[in-house]
Amino acid sequence: MINSHIIATLALRKSLRPLHGLRLLAVCSLLLLTSSSNAQQSDWPQWRGINSTGFFEPGADLSTKWPEDGLEPKWSVNVGPGYSGISVVGDLVFTMDRIADEVSEEEQNKNPDALLDGVERILCFDRNSGKLVWHHDYRSNYKGLDYNKGPRTTPTIHAGRLYALGAMGHLHCLDARTGTQIWARDLIKDSGAKLPTWGFAASPLVVDDKLIIHAGIPGGCYCALNLKTGKEIWRAGDDPAGYGVPIVAKSGDHRILVGWTPEHIIGMDIETGKVHWQIPYEVTYGVSIATPIFQEGHVLVCGYWHGTKSIQLDSTLTQANLAWEENMYLRGLMAQPLYKGGHAFLLDKQHGVVCFELKNGEVKWTDKNSLTPRGRNPQLNLVWIGKTNRALGLNSEGELLQVELTEEKFTELGRAKLVDFTWAHPAFSGNQVFARDDSKIICIDLPLE
Repeated sequence: MINSHIIATLALRKSLRPLHGLRLLAVCSLLLLTSSSNAQQSDWPQWRGINSTGFFEPGADLSTKWPEDGLEPKWSVNVGPGYSGISVVGDLVFTMDRIADEVSEEEQNKNPDALLDGVERILCFDRNSGKLVWHHDYRSNYKGLDYNKGPRTTPTIHAGRLYALGAMGHLHCLDARTGTQIWARDLIKDSGAKLPTWGFAASPLVVDDKLIIHAGIPGGCYCALNLKTGKEIWRAGDDPAGYGVPIVAKSGDHRILVGWTPEHIIGMDIETGKVHWQIPYEVTYGVSIATPIFQEGHVLVCGYWHGTKSIQLDSTLTQANLAWEENMYLRGLMAQPLYKGGHAFLLDKQHGVVCFELKNGEVKWTDKNSLTPRGRNPQLNLVWIGKTNRALGLNSEGELLQVELTEEKFTELGRAKLVDFTWAHPAFSGNQVFARDDSKIICIDLPLE
């Protein structure tokens, strides 16, 4: 029997063929796309929002009470499958998906790998209507990729350009208004990168004039490229590629790039890539996923199999040592922890959301899996709402939650089903939420006070 996914995507592919002309809409747009470093507070230009901090400023007071009958989409548009997150800048919304080739039952019987052929797509939608503005397609064969639905990364928007990394290592720089390709690289073919088991999953990070990618190329676990040309500036580290996005840690006038690989936690010089320090942390199956955080002079890294490690840095950020570690309650998987007032909030694989003290890992409370179901791969993308103690989070069941988080307790304020099962990170901009699953992307207006 023909793969059911092919049937589901056939109509989607045909419906999009006439839409190449919609690039004209983007050309005519008066939208000013700002850089991620100077982005408007209402934008969500990259993984985890402005500066990748998991914080957004709604610009108005969001209501703590939601309608009993749920939150209705402002619009809903079909997309193909994938784990790619969503970014929003101005009036444009971006994500990625994959459309498998149309393969007959006879062809599939002759060549089972035929279903691994297809196109990855970078998509741009109008924020107000959901109308497709442009899409950029490129061939991508998913042979050797586990969990092979589609792309994993969130597009990064900076100074009018879009940077996107596909699951098989296809890196693109496009004009964010039109989708026109500016430059592209194939990390496997061009640079000898080794494909991670679950594909390239770390979203590109813009730092100054550099694009930082978790590349996994020889001598370059991390790699810095010129934003304008894609030309390599430096490569650093001999470890294989993991799945997490690196961060920039700051202390006074000092800055350092911090990454988590399947073998180490690494501190690198932003300008040269020089490795200042590395702390051993070899993880089972290489699942270095959750984005680290840096607070109070400590880098916090949360792993599924071996728990959390806290790395204390000196004032120059060039010296590091292990401060503490915990492997009973602090075992995160994909979700980056939140931090506020000396406490962190992390989704543990067994106990649910856990509140703990950053300085020593002491657990204050757990939610006993009430905010998201316990499972093999639990997920809850939490982000702070402005300067409040409230957070929004999309769990793996596609439920949007509004919760209040303090060191004493958690309080669930609202819950609404938005999409089907998903690991894709939503975007939060103004009073709107943009979420997706394997068949659709939606926009929701959150109630205001």
